Amino acid sequence: MAAYPSPIRGASLLLSFRLQKQVVILIGSNALAASRAFAALEADSDVVVLAKGGPDSACDELRWRASQGQLRLLDLESLPCSADKTVDRDAQVIDDYLSTSEQVRLVCVTDTLLGSDSSQRRSRVSAGLIAYACRLRNILVNVTDMPDLCDFTFLSTHRFQDPKTGAPSSLQVGVTTNGQGCRLANRLRREIVAKLPREVGTAVTNVGKLRSMAKASELVEEDEAVAELDEEAAPSTPNRPVLQRAANETARESARRRMKWVAQVSEYWPIQKLARMSEEHIAMVLDGGFGLPPTPPEKQGGKPVSVSQHELTLSPPHGGRIYLVGSGPGHPSLLTVATHTALTKIADLVLSDKLVPAAVLALIPPEVEVRIARKFPGNADGAQAELMEAAVEAARRGLTVVRLKQGDPSVYGRAGEEILYFREHGFEPVVVPGVSSVLAGPTFAGIPVTQRGAAESFVVCTGVGRQGKEVKLPGYERSRTLVILMGVARLPQMLGTLLAESGEPASRRNGPAFPPSTPIAIIERASMPDQRVIYSTLRDISAALESAGEQRPPGMIVVGWSVLSLWDQGDVSVLDDKAGEKDEERITRWLGEQRWRIKDGLDVGWDDW
Repeated sequence: MAAYPSPIRGASLLLSFRLQKQVVILIGSNALAASRAFAALEADSDVVVLAKGGPDSACDELRWRASQGQLRLLDLESLPCSADKTVDRDAQVIDDYLSTSEQVRLVCVTDTLLGSDSSQRRSRVSAGLIAYACRLRNILVNVTDMPDLCDFTFLSTHRFQDPKTGAPSSLQVGVTTNGQGCRLANRLRREIVAKLPREVGTAVTNVGKLRSMAKASELVEEDEAVAELDEEAAPSTPNRPVLQRAANETARESARRRMKWVAQVSEYWPIQKLARMSEEHIAMVLDGGFGLPPTPPEKQGGKPVSVSQHELTLSPPHGGRIYLVGSGPGHPSLLTVATHTALTKIADLVLSDKLVPAAVLALIPPEVEVRIARKFPGNADGAQAELMEAAVEAARRGLTVVRLKQGDPSVYGRAGEEILYFREHGFEPVVVPGVSSVLAGPTFAGIPVTQRGAAESFVVCTGVGRQGKEVKLPGYERSRTLVILMGVARLPQMLGTLLAESGEPASRRNGPAFPPSTPIAIIERASMPDQRVIYSTLRDISAALESAGEQRPPGMIVVGWSVLSLWDQGDVSVLDDKAGEKDEERITRWLGEQRWRIKDGLDVGWDDW
């Protein structure tokens, strides 16, 4: 059986090059060369264009850029050639030029473009000689319309701008079809860009400022300390626990904590909220503030007009109330009518958990202030207190506060703590139930938590106790499904508890050990377009999760024979085989020759909601 997915060849290794002060040579002076030159200039490279006829034969854009000193435009025919007799003078001239030029990193041959004047189009023999000369010097080469001569190809790219100032941002997206459809790649790139918020480039710029300010500490100077703050070396999940804030926290520990918060903000805050941050707001976020100011309402005839994204007229606020509201598993179509009303019609202030997706927060009218919890592992208790205090303070000012929680507030949502706190401070909150991910998540993954012949009951537990303490997990019962919330980041410890036959790990379990062949599914971002489900067994799920790459919080775990009961033709004979003698056969039918299966996205039909 294969241990890891086999590579399927034919893809490209997608990289982004930094070309400061490196030389890019373009051969040809047509419009395509001008496009390549502009891309290279934006990457801070020095551009040299070599073309027959020099400036006189070049397109208008290249002539203009040469006149502005942005690039050099040289005539191939006027450059020296070391050989009087040669098969191809151009190739020899370019070979000579490369031998005397330093820091050449890329060569792009554009005068092989199909459809151009055949008398001016470079031959395949000439292009091949140029490519050979480049490879002798370890210079990467791209030859237009001759993919077998290319070391690299160009993506169809878009660079985002600030919608207000027009200033370019550092965010770029690129699409490649690996030579199977350049025009289609352009279309796909346009459609991807159209689906992203137009402020997304500004959001990236602001997150860059957040990172810089978070790292800025006079005492964080050692190379290893700075390396710890680098997101490239971060774990695959942003929910890795950190230590509680200490009274004697060092500057280095403070910087690490701030970078942890930057990771959380990057992962969970809506793009539009990130884009709205000013320098003052950025400093406030890092120094302890957790909210962003509301957008001033639009005015019509001198009076404020309050309209939500769906053009729902908002009713006047009912002050001095607190609502505990469940937002469901994530998909905005799964909001209850009561939750939708609370968000779009009565809220003055929304205090949201960080895992509530942007699609739900986008329903909130722009003039309503939204604050997002600073809950990252290790800071959950502090962030919880911060939100409860903010809710009481706002309610005392006569505002209607909606405390927005993921799923259902009463299912591991700390609703009980908040109810008692608000009641103690003079406010009886209104609790609005939500669709719990306990049921919705498995359903979206094709897993019934109960199924005749496979699972007669189910139990729900959390993967982490109060203040990060470990919890006791249920023991194995063949007819029962186990659903674990908030446990993916602690998967190794939980597997140790579930599988241990004896010793300290087994003491953290109530009941017998689970067989290693027991099916398990990790469901990430349930109900959202980027939902991912990893199906495997207890013995192989750690390797499966690692092979899947970066994690996608929030995640949940489902363990038991119901996981495979509805796959393909289904298997509802699990409970008939009480001894489990055919379990390995079941796993083989389910997973085939692989040790796991990964499914991305929602089932067909959910795109319509």
